[in-house]
Amino acid sequence: MATGSIGLGKIGAEAFAPPEVATPVARSGARRADRMETPRIAFFFNAQPHQLLHGITTAEELALGWRTQVDILSSTSVNLDLAQAAVLPDNRRRLHFEQVGSPLVRALPVRLGRIVPPKLLTLLAIRRRMNGYDAIALPERTSILLRSLGVTRPRFIHIDHGAGDRAAGFDPRIARFDFALMAGEKQRRRMLAEGLVREASSAVVGYPKFDAADRLRDSSWTPFTNERPIILYNPHFSPTLGSWRDHGFELVRRIAEADRYNLIIAPHIRLCDTRAGRAAAEATFGPFAIWPHVHVDYGSERSIDMTYTSMADIYLGDVSSQVYEFLRRPRPCLFVNSDGRMWEGDPNHDHWRFGPVIDDAEQVVQAIEQAVATHRRYATIQTAAFRDTFDLRDGECHSRRAAAAIAGFLGLEARLPEV
Repeated sequence: MATGSIGLGKIGAEAFAPPEVATPVARSGARRADRMETPRIAFFFNAQPHQLLHGITTAEELALGWRTQVDILSSTSVNLDLAQAAVLPDNRRRLHFEQVGSPLVRALPVRLGRIVPPKLLTLLAIRRRMNGYDAIALPERTSILLRSLGVTRPRFIHIDHGAGDRAAGFDPRIARFDFALMAGEKQRRRMLAEGLVREASSAVVGYPKFDAADRLRDSSWTPFTNERPIILYNPHFSPTLGSWRDHGFELVRRIAEADRYNLIIAPHIRLCDTRAGRAAAEATFGPFAIWPHVHVDYGSERSIDMTYTSMADIYLGDVSSQVYEFLRRPRPCLFVNSDGRMWEGDPNHDHWRFGPVIDDAEQVVQAIEQAVATHRRYATIQTAAFRDTFDLRDGECHSRRAAAAIAGFLGLEARLPEV
């Protein structure tokens, strides 16, 4: 069984043209005047759909609880459709959803075989209108280039889009933001130590993606008709750090032929967000998609809303931060060290302490059995690492906590209850 990707000319002066001015939602004259006085905040999603779930419910809570105009901006309709689906119907009127960028830039994904247009072209197209905001919240770092493109008025807010261990999550560009949200103490310690954030301009807020994913996910859905244990194979998109290129086919073949488990193959969405990446994934995993106990997902909404990390009994992966989402409920893990790196003591591979590590595919079935049999040895480590990664508080909405941190930083007024 296979599930498809989400959303999947000439480049001239039009791509760099000043952006069109958006037609505002119709308002009375009094409302228009009020909007001019209200702080304006953009949540700008300039990447693949998986990043949107890290910020959309925070934007919703900010618009509900504080006096501010919140705009949800993206260069792709795919992101905007997902954003509206993630917001409760009664709350959508509080937000303004808009596809941005010049028409040529917005048309590029189809021509290039990508989910999103090239980020820099989008930034060039929208730079002037972005200077009209008081703050811009971003779940990625490339768009901080807006500052170098003359967008100097807004304050920039960095939103997490994952809470893993790789150095990429501790990008030096984070230091260019005015304020940063973090999931837990693990990130706070490392970001402070590396000079990426300051105590006064950062906040630990938990993990708003849990709120968005829990809202979107259909917990009753399953791709299988039997009760076998489910393995999730979740390779990272990197051809060097991920296991899919060198060992993916053989890992899957051996597990499938053992005929003991149901197997979900759900690579990181970025592996399949280009035509070439999708072709590579299909060449590796496509031969197994017809097997009844194998389900392949090349980038559907289920690959980003924690459907698979919630339902699986065993995690098989390499360096994806999704292992921490899997450990919301501690379960057996197995990791593949495809290039024989020396990982022990390396903070970028700290999650490999959560289960056995293998160097190739030859013994994968036996290693899965070992991971299950020895899980008690790793469960305490998994639980402690999860708590260190996500600062969760019983009964607390992560998104509201993140929104309150942003509101406090910007000095926003609380919204009065409607009567």
